[in-house]
Amino acid sequence: MAEFVTVDRPETGIAVLRFARPPMNLIDLQVARELAAAAAEVGVDEQVRAVVVYGDERVFSAGNELSELALFTPEQAAAMAADLQSALGCLAGLPQPTVAAISGYALGAGLELALGADRRIIGDNAKLGLPQTLAGLIPLAGIRRLSLLIGPARAKDLVYSGRFVEPQEAAALGLVDEVVPPDDVYVSALRWARQFTAGPARALAAAKRVFEAGTHGHDRARTEWAELFATEDRSIGTGSYLAVGPGSAEFVGR
Repeated sequence: MAEFVTVDRPETGIAVLRFARPPMNLIDLQVARELAAAAAEVGVDEQVRAVVVYGDERVFSAGNELSELALFTPEQAAAMAADLQSALGCLAGLPQPTVAAISGYALGAGLELALGADRRIIGDNAKLGLPQTLAGLIPLAGIRRLSLLIGPARAKDLVYSGRFVEPQEAAALGLVDEVVPPDDVYVSALRWARQFTAGPARALAAAKRVFEAGTHGHDRARTEWAELFATEDRSIGTGSYLAVGPGSAEFVGR
């Protein structure tokens, strides 16, 4: 039974991964493992077509639990680095479209988690950053994703300086996709997720795997494209498109 992470299903087809570790939602090993387990749960649930990850109304996550990291020996850090890195990147591995709903702070491990989502929606009071270098560390799971998202030069600026980014700059950088009033963060994330609840789940999952393949995406696209011809959704989608145009297919997720 998870202590800090819950999986809610507020609407048909949508799962909400919510983590709450008051007062600042700092991410320690337990929270990271619970997030990874929750993501694995929804990832194999064919009834879930889109996923929202959410902290709470005040704060998404103020970052790493440094009091825990301060006790690690080099041997302990080496032993758990791979598992922690995988847990912080758990959203990227989901077959469903994902959106991070960010209120307050998204710092350190919190921002690294959000970088694995397909979309980031923040409140206009939010502050984002990767301040791990200021604690003598580096982001474990966020450097590559940040570099791909906003470019190497801008990513280096944020990682090397550890500075916080205000909403206007975050949007200008492409670090986030939408800035809304704080009270609208969660409902805006649900609104975005809702468009996929009756969508082509198999095609969306295939597209995500191609994006995640990075530099090997061109090769991966050939495999994913060909395999979609064995799905019911491909037959339904192409038939509907030919008959009445785009946007009318009733997909079944198979």
